[in-house]
Amino acid sequence: MPEEYCGVRPLYGGAISSTFPQRFEDVSIVRQVPDHQEAFADPARDESLIFELLDMKYDVADEGSAVWFLQDLATEQDAEEGMLIEQSGVMEAPGLSYRGNPAVVTSAVGQMAISKGRQGREAQNLVRVYLANLRLKEVATDVLITAYEPVLINPLSESANSVGAGVAVPAGQTGRLSMAEVFKLAVSTFKVNDWSLFGNSAA
Repeated sequence: MPEEYCGVRPLYGGAISSTFPQRFEDVSIVRQVPDHQEAFADPARDESLIFELLDMKYDVADEGSAVWFLQDLATEQDAEEGMLIEQSGVMEAPGLSYRGNPAVVTSAVGQMAISKGRQGREAQNLVRVYLANLRLKEVATDVLITAYEPVLINPLSESANSVGAGVAVPAGQTGRLSMAEVFKLAVSTFKVNDWSLFGNSAA
């Protein structure tokens, strides 16, 4: 496995933590990020890692919930050429338990054509998206951990200015952790340090 320094990163003021490579910088330093999100990016590679806390979607079944959120993301991003590459079954996360009830985890990997920021469809990049849904039912919260890995950079995309157009070289071929490994690490080390973050649900 490539040698790359990974550190425990505080999220939501330290109430949550996760481990991933130091090359991922806090996006909130350069632009505003919604309160329910924590976003990190490696600008040199146009890779990103996003954590979100959402109100529990009770009408979405545990089985395939990550696929549902992936499709919802594709709709939200006005994505094209979307395809599902793989999905996991439902797993429990004993290390992420509240009142003795472990979180339920599903994950999915897809590929879609999405534009950067406010750019139009003519500037869409082909991106692989890794998404995990950690369902914290005791505190009525759906946690999403999403990793974005560019596959093909459009010459018209603003990403081409920083990383170049054409087929993106996978991180694993450049001595860094691959995005698949970054994603698995971030999900497996996700930890709630202070359940009061979830307000009355955790009381």
